[in-house]
Amino acid sequence: MTIDDITTPAYIIDENILVHNLEILKYVEDKTGCKILLAQKAFSAFYEYPLIGRYISGTTASGLYEARLGREEMNKENHVYAPAYKEKDIDELVKICDHIIFNSIGQLMRYKEKCIRSGISIGLRINPEISTQGDNAIYDPCAYGSRLGVTIDMLNKADEEVLNGVEGLHFHTLCEQNSDALAITLKAVEDKFGHIMKNMKWINMGGGHHITRKDYDIDTLIGCVNHIKSEYNVQVYLEPGEAVALNAGYLVTEVLDKVDNGIETLILDASAACHMPDVLEMPYTPPLRGAQIIKNIKEYKDVTAGKDIQENEDIRKYKDKKEYRENVYRLSSYTCLA
Repeated sequence: MTIDDITTPAYIIDENILVHNLEILKYVEDKTGCKILLAQKAFSAFYEYPLIGRYISGTTASGLYEARLGREEMNKENHVYAPAYKEKDIDELVKICDHIIFNSIGQLMRYKEKCIRSGISIGLRINPEISTQGDNAIYDPCAYGSRLGVTIDMLNKADEEVLNGVEGLHFHTLCEQNSDALAITLKAVEDKFGHIMKNMKWINMGGGHHITRKDYDIDTLIGCVNHIKSEYNVQVYLEPGEAVALNAGYLVTEVLDKVDNGIETLILDASAACHMPDVLEMPYTPPLRGAQIIKNIKEYKDVTAGKDIQENEDIRKYKDKKEYRENVYRLSSYTCLA
C-alpha cells in the first residue's frame, strides 16, 4: 500500500522513525539511570504503547482519562499532573497512578492525606521563575502571573508542615528546546530549591525536551541528569512528548477543489479544527511535504517570481524530481470559515 491508496483524511505513523526516536530515549535512560515517561497529551496513539513500553519507563497524564489510558494500555509507571483536581477524580487516580503531582499548596493540602493512605508518591510542581522561551511568552510557564507551579516565596510563607509527605518536586519550563535551556533552568532550580531537593526522593524535569531532534545536545542532557542524581541522591524523571514521535507521522489529505477569488485556494478534506487543533491553540504552521511556507501570498507574487524567497531543503529536493511544479496556494478545508 502507498499513500495514494489510503482513504483520506488519515493519520499515518512511521514505525521505523518511531523506533529510531525510542532508541535515542532508551540510550539516555541507560546512560543516566533516569526514567523517561511518555507525555500522552503530545502522543496518545495507544496502538503503539506496547512498542513504546519496550524502550521507556511509562506514561504521564494531564488528567483522569489520560491516566486511565496509560494504565490500561502500557501499564508501567503511571504519573499524573494537572493544574487542579476534582475530588471524584482523585478518588480514582489514587487507584491507578504511582505519582500524583499537585500544582498548588491548596490542592496539596486538600488531597495529601488521601494520597498517603493510598500509598501514592506525592509531588509538588515548582516555578523556578526563569524564562528561556524568548519571545514565545504563550509557552512560558515562568512568565509573570503564571498559574503553573509554586514559587519559593510561596513556600517560604507556607506552614513548615506543607512539605511533610511530599516525596518529589516537578518543574516544566521548556517547549521544544535544546538542553542548554535545561541547564539554565536547573541552575535557578538549585539556587532556589536546592535545600528542599536534598530531602526529596525524586525530581521530575517535565517535558519540552526535544531530545530526538537532529541538533539536540544529548551530552549536556546526560550531564544535567547525572549531576542532579549524584548531588541530591534522587531518581530523575523526564517527560518528553513530541520527542517520542517527532517526525514519525503524517496527516494525509486530499484536494477536493480549487477556488480562485483573488487567492488560489485548495479545499481539503481535512481541517485544522478537526485534525490539527494544536496548530490553532499554540499557534504554528505545520509543514507540508514538498512545499514551502509563504507568509504573505500577495507579497510573494509581487516580488519577481519569488526569487528573493530563500528555498528550504524540502523544496530543493523536490525540484530535482520530474513531477515538481511551482504553484502558490492557500490551503483551506470544507468548514464554514472563509
